[in-house]
Amino acid sequence: MDIRFNTAERLSHAYMISAADMAEALDTAEHIAAAAVCSRGYDVPCMQCRDCRKARDGVHPDIIHIVRLIDDKGKEKRDIVIDQIRDMTDDAYILPNEAERKVFIIEEADLMNIPAQNAALKLFEEPPRGVIFLLCVTNPGRLLPTVRSRCAEIKCSGASAVRDGESSKLAEAYLHLVSLADRAKLCAWCCENESLDGREATEFCVCVQALCADMLAGRRDSEGLGNEQLMHIAALMRRCIEYLGVNVGVKHIFGLLTVKSIRSGDKKHDQRTIN
Repeated sequence: MDIRFNTAERLSHAYMISAADMAEALDTAEHIAAAAVCSRGYDVPCMQCRDCRKARDGVHPDIIHIVRLIDDKGKEKRDIVIDQIRDMTDDAYILPNEAERKVFIIEEADLMNIPAQNAALKLFEEPPRGVIFLLCVTNPGRLLPTVRSRCAEIKCSGASAVRDGESSKLAEAYLHLVSLADRAKLCAWCCENESLDGREATEFCVCVQALCADMLAGRRDSEGLGNEQLMHIAALMRRCIEYLGVNVGVKHIFGLLTVKSIRSGDKKHDQRTIN
């Protein structure tokens, strides 16, 4: 069975997409949004159906962008304010217009003021079905920890920023094994690499996050990994980086990867040509 993006089994209803450049975060968010509304139901947007074409042209009624308002002098306001989040909440509970689900892209989500973030938190705690929230940020630290905890993180490093050298090779090898869904081979690979030091393990995790972001944005071949699988891996890498930051041993990290990287039901996706 193919794993399709945003089924009832999806990883999260909210994603924090962080990048050094807002354009890069938006590029990733828009690609994910197109996949979410794609009427053909593939793991990546087919870019041929009506929903994908509308998403590409920025006119899909079920992909809604939340941006800073313009003041009476024609300048962008400093913050995203609570009334905007309240309006988004009201809209989130209205059924989609055309697609099976709605996607809200909050541009510069790290510029939400505190009341707006608290309002968003309430929505993320009890989200309506069939709605995805994509928070694009360049400074995740400006979001409240409670908001961040409700989001799975996708960290974009850009195709050009994926590191060269051993860490990049390890990241590519790891994702290839995950795509094969071969637990025995993955276990053997993790055992071979559990002698890395903490810095090397962290660098490996960062490289995997970057590769996942590029695959999600369509900048790199995904090797048959679906969006949901890539988001699962990105969230797993974030968890590993946090553990490494509090001195959890590398051996334990690779043990976690052995157990958690391949979920029940995951298998290599058939590569299908869309005519």
